[in-house]
Amino acid sequence: MDVIGSHAARLPALDDRWTPGEFEREELLEGLVSGAVAGPAVSHPFDNVLRNIRLLHEGDPDKQFGMTGLQTLDPQEILDLVGRAAGFEPDRTATTGPVPVDPERVLDACAEAGDRFAEAIRRRERVILATGHPVGLAHLYIEVGRLLRAGGSTVVEPADGATWHDADRPHPWQIRYLDGVAMLTDEASARHTHSGDAMDRMLDDLTPDLVFADHGFAGAAIERGVDTVSVADVNDPALLVAQAQGRTRTVIVMDDNVAPQAYWPCFQVIAARLP
Repeated sequence: MDVIGSHAARLPALDDRWTPGEFEREELLEGLVSGAVAGPAVSHPFDNVLRNIRLLHEGDPDKQFGMTGLQTLDPQEILDLVGRAAGFEPDRTATTGPVPVDPERVLDACAEAGDRFAEAIRRRERVILATGHPVGLAHLYIEVGRLLRAGGSTVVEPADGATWHDADRPHPWQIRYLDGVAMLTDEASARHTHSGDAMDRMLDDLTPDLVFADHGFAGAAIERGVDTVSVADVNDPALLVAQAQGRTRTVIVMDDNVAPQAYWPCFQVIAARLP
């Protein structure tokens, strides 16, 4: 079994909540909280959020997500962006503690994403799906991709199998697709990544009409001026800064690496907006 087959075999099975249907908003909100996608405390504490904001402002390449020109806001302004997107008022005296995410805002952002995907279907657009979280977000991207294809969009797979080496790594990198979703692998396993390198190679091969992605896959697309719907955790402020700069529109702020089946409310809200 190759790396993608092995990765697919480790993903949990889906239940009927991943079949488009009618759900009350309260049920969707409760699903987000019980799955830890949102709620009074997501997985990254306040000190981690503050640290990553500082590193972004200082220009740490790992926090830029493949983008340039993100140093237009000071750390406090960036924290305010995170607070507004996640639905909390930052305590300017705090240095640690829990970070909440308002599930209402998650559903609203998913609805906005669904409207953009509906447009992609009506226009028969070409869409790239890609994730730097090959476990947590895999099912959400895969199932959204199924809806897009069923509606008439084309989910494209540029640079599939492209391989390269970084001088500081003992292993190669390779772009592979699982059910239409791009992932970065080291030819042994699918890897978590913030880098925009893979998306840069994909866009060198083909320019789509729309990208749905996270981390550097989203950032590199935004840097190239490609219309992008993205997912960002509270400790990943780069995409929110790009949004504030007017470089991208829809950013879904939520915990981006919980159990993959927990994102079913996001899927249901997106599915409900599609033709």
